[in-house]
Amino acid sequence: MKTTQEILQDAKRASASASRLTTEKKNRVLMKMADALEARADEILEANAIDLQNAKGVLPDVMLDRLRLDKKRIQGMANGIRDVVKLPDPVGEILERTTLPNGLIVTKTRVPLGVIGIIYESRPNVTSDAGSLCFKSGNVCILRGGKDAYHSSYAIVQALRSALKEEGVDENFINLPEDTSRQSATELMTAVGYVDALIPRGGAGLIRSCVENAKVPCIQTGTGICHVFVDESADFTKALNIIYNAKTSRPSVCNAEEVLLVHKSVAQDFLPLVKQRLCDERVAQNLPPVELRCDEQAHAIIGGTKASDTDFDTEFLDYILAVKVVTNVNQAIEHIALHSTGHSDCIITENADNADLFTRSVDSSAVYVNASTRFTDGGEFGKGCEIGISTQKLHARGPMGLTELCSYKYIIKGDGQVRV
Repeated sequence: MKTTQEILQDAKRASASASRLTTEKKNRVLMKMADALEARADEILEANAIDLQNAKGVLPDVMLDRLRLDKKRIQGMANGIRDVVKLPDPVGEILERTTLPNGLIVTKTRVPLGVIGIIYESRPNVTSDAGSLCFKSGNVCILRGGKDAYHSSYAIVQALRSALKEEGVDENFINLPEDTSRQSATELMTAVGYVDALIPRGGAGLIRSCVENAKVPCIQTGTGICHVFVDESADFTKALNIIYNAKTSRPSVCNAEEVLLVHKSVAQDFLPLVKQRLCDERVAQNLPPVELRCDEQAHAIIGGTKASDTDFDTEFLDYILAVKVVTNVNQAIEHIALHSTGHSDCIITENADNADLFTRSVDSSAVYVNASTRFTDGGEFGKGCEIGISTQKLHARGPMGLTELCSYKYIIKGDGQVRV
């Protein structure tokens, strides 16, 4: 078994050869990666079954869903890689070119970041998404997945590395430490000189640990306390459909709705419809009902659980929704400014002025008008797939695809000029 330090050394060496890979070569390898996932689907599912068995009684049901793979999900992972093949290669793209008065030609050119460490929790699909995006963008990746998904991730990485080997490319472009202890995560966080960027992808605890302890550059991603505000002019049918999708389609992901804000002038009529759609109808369909945690005004209208002091600052990742009645769009904006994590927030309105005010005032990576927050996703945004959703402002923001995994350098060409 390789130590994490040995993996870091091998990754650094592999990154030196990245600039020699042509777009055609990278795309050929990626197509073989997609084929390898499909060809090894049975092996991957066998490995996933081990992870699921080990996680039963340990992880809640919604987290087991994140961990679970099937033929359809593996097919989706393979198709995600094929989508990456179709995207332009960002490496070598000329961003700016200037000819100075002294004749020097200065070109700003996009280049890979280098070695990227990704620390993530029990989501096996992240393994293939991150591996393919890093490879296409000319980066070496070290994929430190959670121990809950280790067997699944190992099987996926073996499939991806088989494509590298078949094409004569260094297998160390994609790495998976076998050590799933905190020590290996700490080694990645502190690998100065080896890791050029660290991307944590998971819950608030994981992200906080990386941000607080990393000595290498860290891109903060993931935590999503996503809001939907129903304005006084909202179309009720549209609003109910959006809320239902944003909360229940996959409650365990970071772009799921966690907070519902409702304008006071429509709360009396609208909130009972929310309770019927999210609670009563789901019970009748033998589906898990959404627990509504209501502020005082909402509770007076529909009952439910009274919201605690922390409910409006919690990423539930479950069938739970905090509900609050607000006076107007300005109070909704103020609430979001105090409680949002800068991920995705939405207004449902037929008032163009309120929509414009909301989109200008809410400082999140994705701000929606009359659409579900569940669209905040690299695949949905046309990036093929994503390596994470950045909630910070420096370097990258929102779903991170190929261009967000690059930096740039200046290339200066002259004809003997010297500085006076």
